[in-house]
Amino acid sequence: MTTPNESGNQPIEAQATEEEQLSPEEQAAREQQEQQQQNEIIFAWYKHAEQVLKEQFSDYEVEGQVGQHPVFGPLFAYTIRQNDNSYSCGFFLNELVHTFQNKENPGIWMSSFFVDLIRSSDIRPLPAAPQSEEEAKELLDNYIVPHCAESVRSEFPEEQIYVDLEMHPEAGPVLEVGFPSIKEGNNTFALPLQFLMTLHLLNRDPADPLVQALYKIHEEHQQQAERT
Repeated sequence: MTTPNESGNQPIEAQATEEEQLSPEEQAAREQQEQQQQNEIIFAWYKHAEQVLKEQFSDYEVEGQVGQHPVFGPLFAYTIRQNDNSYSCGFFLNELVHTFQNKENPGIWMSSFFVDLIRSSDIRPLPAAPQSEEEAKELLDNYIVPHCAESVRSEFPEEQIYVDLEMHPEAGPVLEVGFPSIKEGNNTFALPLQFLMTLHLLNRDPADPLVQALYKIHEEHQQQAERT
């Protein structure tokens, strides 16, 4: 019994046999076509998000750029500008797709990051990327990790919060946070340092996903306690 592929045109087995019979030139042409289609999808999402920002900030000029992270995929960075003031913020394509498909008001979600930057009263371009491993380590050790630790602990002042660096076999070095007081079920959450660094370089608060994860753990624990 064969299984149809997503397009419903050919069985997977027949499709695999066809690919095996392609010449190197035909295979290269097919890969180039697939890459072109992927680029068109990425650009379409980029323009869609750009248009949403233009609607949210009609009094500002909006411009952007597309980047590619070797681990986290396509990135979009946008700048809104009014007179001599400009504010920049970036997003992962995956999170934009998820947000636009699942949130009721994705435009408000996108604009909220820029509103926070505007309220800071400082011109906020994207931070400069570290130029060496030593600079990256210094940024992590002296700002990103301490900032995340301080943020999660200040968010739960009545709780003891566990914060530590761990080594994940696949993700590499991660920052792990959690509630030692929770003895049953999941009580920790971790993110790769590389991801936290990327958030910082996108002018995003790297502590935000850690704080949100702790709130979710805390809420799930309370719900479980109420059921028992």
